[in-house]
Amino acid sequence: MKKPIITSDWRLLFKPTEHGNYVNDHCVIKGNDDQWHLFGITNHGVGPDTERYFVYGAGESLGGVLAERGKVCDDGNRAWAPCVVEHEGMYYMYYGPGITKLAVTHEPQHWMGHQVNVTGNPPMSVNRDHMVIKVGDKWLMYVTGVKDGCSCISMLTSTDLINWAFCGYALTSTKSAPLNPSWGAFESPFVVLHEGLYYLFTTYTVCAQEDYHNTLVFCSKDPYSFGEYTGDNHGEIVVAEIKAHAGEILFDNGKYYITTCGWNGYNIPFEGGVAIADLEFADA
Repeated sequence: MKKPIITSDWRLLFKPTEHGNYVNDHCVIKGNDDQWHLFGITNHGVGPDTERYFVYGAGESLGGVLAERGKVCDDGNRAWAPCVVEHEGMYYMYYGPGITKLAVTHEPQHWMGHQVNVTGNPPMSVNRDHMVIKVGDKWLMYVTGVKDGCSCISMLTSTDLINWAFCGYALTSTKSAPLNPSWGAFESPFVVLHEGLYYLFTTYTVCAQEDYHNTLVFCSKDPYSFGEYTGDNHGEIVVAEIKAHAGEILFDNGKYYITTCGWNGYNIPFEGGVAIADLEFADA
């Protein structure tokens, strides 16, 4: 088991000027055009209830600042926390809140809404902050939610990226856990495979100043199960704590990176922007 740590200063990756004045939960993907593409929650005002589309930026390198290219998925409804995967030349974007929404495209500038089928999930188990990876012949989806009044990360599986079935909980918590807001304290899950182990990064917050930059990292051999967080088992189950909000873990040219972002006024490294830093998996 390794301990992921930040090993550089933060540097600016993207900052909108035309279509919003901040970026919160976001995703970054390298497209089949060899460009890096970023999609993120934004707004010109204040408050998550008025977030209606994603700002879009792109560029050739993670070492520079991505250029603002426009906005996407502007259909008049709330749009939170996009997750984009590419498969056989098609991009699939999952987002929330509420029911899972899907948009598709062959190129990242223009998206079309598409039907997505989700079966078997109990109430409150799937509501926001999607993350999708492929393991073997299945796609795994991680989403934040609430189970029995406590924070959780739910799981769904698919073989075609359109039809998804609830299969259980990747991470649960209990009443004794430090944070238990009604909407769930686990946010922005991201799972990465490193040297045969799966690392689950999740922001753990009630969106207060004191816990906004609080990402916990869990580790497991099984991508379907990262345990139960009770609070008093913090030292046993949490392998790292990282000062970041809604981070994406990126891999490019043999190196790992992590991003951070957030609302204005919450002491993010670059007000209104997404920052990026080097990440290493060090000996524990």
